[in-house]
Amino acid sequence: MLVRDAMSTVVLTIGPAHTLRKASTLMAARRIGAAVVLDPDGIGIGILTERDILNSVGLGQNPDTERAHAHTTTDVVFAAPTWTLDEAARAMAHGGFRHLIVLDRGEPVGIVSVRDIIRCWAPLRQPAPA
Repeated sequence: MLVRDAMSTVVLTIGPAHTLRKASTLMAARRIGAAVVLDPDGIGIGILTERDILNSVGLGQNPDTERAHAHTTTDVVFAAPTWTLDEAARAMAHGGFRHLIVLDRGEPVGIVSVRDIIRCWAPLRQPAPA
């Protein structure tokens, strides 16, 4: 199975000036764990995850004043829609992250998460013997 078969194609994109509160509100409303941060004048394409927001709040930072750009991961590993789920899972395990932005011709077309991969693999796995 390929990344294109598992990825979410409805991608939340935000700008670097969004507050962490706004980003988390949008993420919660969509029940997703990551947003693509598009900054054409700066970092380009980055990712803001629930973990980034949690770390900021845990440090006592104010989510109403903290901006996405200060917490965005910019050294992103991107996946291609034609990657296998094994390749995506290997990249996530190697990098220690749970989301991959999927690029096609340099444009974000989806996000694949560990949860998406498990959802695809679970029916394929044999149940444990009773």
